[in-house]
Amino acid sequence: MPLANRRILLGVTGSVAAYKAAELIRLLRAEGAEIDVVLTRGGSAFITPLTLQALAGRAVHASHLDPATESAMGHIELARRSELVLIAPASANAIARLAAGLADDLLTTICLATAAPLAIAPAMNRQMWEHPATRDNIARLRERGVLILGPGSGEQACGEVGPGRMLEPPAILAGLERLFAPRPLAGRRVLITAGPTQEPIDPVRFVSNRSSGRMGYALAGAAAAQGAIVTLVTGPVSLPAPPGVERVAVRTAAEMADAVAARVAACDIFIGAAAVADYRPAAVVPEKLKKTADSLRLELERTPDILAGVAGLARRPFTVGFAAETSDLETHALAKLRDKRLDMIAANRVGLADRGFDAADNELLVLWPGDGRRELALASKERIADQLISLIAERYDAKNSVQGA
Repeated sequence: MPLANRRILLGVTGSVAAYKAAELIRLLRAEGAEIDVVLTRGGSAFITPLTLQALAGRAVHASHLDPATESAMGHIELARRSELVLIAPASANAIARLAAGLADDLLTTICLATAAPLAIAPAMNRQMWEHPATRDNIARLRERGVLILGPGSGEQACGEVGPGRMLEPPAILAGLERLFAPRPLAGRRVLITAGPTQEPIDPVRFVSNRSSGRMGYALAGAAAAQGAIVTLVTGPVSLPAPPGVERVAVRTAAEMADAVAARVAACDIFIGAAAVADYRPAAVVPEKLKKTADSLRLELERTPDILAGVAGLARRPFTVGFAAETSDLETHALAKLRDKRLDMIAANRVGLADRGFDAADNELLVLWPGDGRRELALASKERIADQLISLIAERYDAKNSVQGA
């Protein structure tokens, strides 16, 4: 539990997402963290100090500098006490003030006065998130080493849909755990595939699947947080690249195979998390097909088997595959592990509404040669990714130790 006994200062700013701070405090305390809360004036319009105080077990600090506590330099005491400052939600206004280096209330003053890491979880309307001023402010904070957690994408309180939602508390928790966790993959090169592929039928239609890419992107972020040099080869998804990860965008299975082939020789670990189409149209029609007949037949052909190609290399990396199944999960996963001579396989059940494809959560059955087995219980994909990357690092080290003996 990397957050056990950590002293965390949580800043809550003016956003509808302020209600999520209550659940975040509960999760952090369940992990053993000690929480101080600073509630800004804007934040207090959305959630009461009493709610946060009851959950944190400590008095909540208001946004103004209190003369009673400042007689003993209270803001400096909080700044020195904190091992991490987390602002969640971080409104567009709060982000702009941080980027400008302002110190016009207790929270921003602490941010300037502390030597602790700073993390923010943005929360705002999608137009505000995509505004050039906000993008510039985020880029400036990243350059200073601020950890940006999210935002997520989806339906917003204003009724619009898009990026800007504050990450759910379990995803924020996973990001903070990575910050304090050991870095067992430091200096290792990790190549990951993610998302679906799209195999064109004509200029406007394609064959694809329901993969959102969330699992592969979460793995890329977790590997980077554990010190790896990560390249992410991704099919078409609407997700931002995790911080510090090189993103290579492709569309088809053939393009993904080419991108992997060009980079695999330099990597130590390969994780095939993409949902690569098994078949593609044998011929792409150059013009849009017209709806003239009562039925249409498509001739399909096999796409390149990227995972088998990597596993079959003479000098191959540690190779991890995924198996997405609707039935007989373990049987199919063991067959794939054996037939493709993988070092590890992560199997998950798909076709369910609450996990797997196009869902925020997942659960995995992880298998490796020699009857190795680990079950990762249902959790957010970010948390599952942290656990799986840690297990991959463990098995990678174990294999290298045996080969070097």
